[in-house]
Amino acid sequence: MTDYVTLAGGCFWCTEAVFKDVIGVESVESGYIGGTVANPTYKQVCGGDTGHAEAIRIGFDPEQLNLDDLLDIYFATHDPTQLNRQGNDVGTQYRSAMFPASPEQEAAMKAAIERNQADQPKPIVTTIEPMAEWYPAEDYHQDYWETSGRSNPYCMAVIPPKLQKLRKSFAARSRAVTA
Repeated sequence: MTDYVTLAGGCFWCTEAVFKDVIGVESVESGYIGGTVANPTYKQVCGGDTGHAEAIRIGFDPEQLNLDDLLDIYFATHDPTQLNRQGNDVGTQYRSAMFPASPEQEAAMKAAIERNQADQPKPIVTTIEPMAEWYPAEDYHQDYWETSGRSNPYCMAVIPPKLQKLRKSFAARSRAVTA
């Protein structure tokens, strides 16, 4: 059985690349959530006027990867203390946010914020927002690191350090380390 969780942590190209390397993750889809425009385009979301966040919807096998571990990886591989930005990406579309699909997920998310606050130099500003309509991003955004990211200077600057952190801090969870 596959469980799903929806997380926003900045550029979806960067978060997708991290979670595709995690053992127990079965699928990662980039998309948009939390806004007011139906079927938004990348251009609209990047403009910052739709209210959507760039996010990923992660399908995972709870027998291989529990939600608490998944959320700890999420907090470790983006900066949850930056309000409406990740690095050079600025705007509400790059916010750190979680979208629970159930009361159990919401409780796990609240506990993850508390658990991970000790590792942060500043307060975590990650929000827990109501589950909203999910809009998959355009096809060219899916599997971006594998298909286009290595020729994109932005991705080359941002993604490898995130993958290094995953592989160092969560070696037992990384496909690359355990392969």
